[in-house]
This record gives sequence, C-alpha cells and structure tokens, in this order.
Amino acid sequence: MKLKPLADRVVLKALVEEKVTKSGIVLPGNAKEKPQQAEVVAVGPGKVEDGKTVQMEVKVGDHVIYSKYAGTEVKIEDVEYIIIRQEDILAVVD
Repeated sequence: MKLKPLADRVVLKALVEEKVTKSGIVLPGNAKEKPQQAEVVAVGPGKVEDGKTVQMEVKVGDHVIYSKYAGTEVKIEDVEYIIIRQEDILAVVD
C-alpha cells in the first residue's frame, strides 16, 4: 500500500531513536523523547492559495526536522508514518 498525501501534506518516516546518549548513558524506555527528525517518504502536489499554487519545498528522500507535536501518526503494514503539513517542517538537514 502506498500513501499519497493531498494538498500541502508530507508523509514522514521517523528516524531511529538514540538509545544511548553521547556520554554512554543508556536511556530506559520511558525517558526517551519522540524523535523530531524524519525522512520524507511522499509529498503532496501543493496547495492553491489566492489563486496561486504554493510549491512544495521538500522532496522524497530529504531528512527534515519537524515541530514536536505536529501531524497525525498512522501505522500501515507495521511501519509508523507521520502525516504533517509542509508548514510544520522546520528545516531540511543537509
């Protein structure tokens, strides 16, 4: 099954969480924060605003940082995805 986002929405797949801090401390399950970095899996066509099409600034394969509480989490075929609006993406990681 493929997800095809509508308008200015983007489908993200969260990157693997760090289980050990840089100093070597192992974090228990309840101390881990939700990751805010993800890979773009699918991009919508953009939205029309005031008669003009707003182009998408991200593309499939980009690694991005997104707002902490943004989006809707969905699980398809045992893979978790996050669907967010383009405006909730804060930066593209090079």
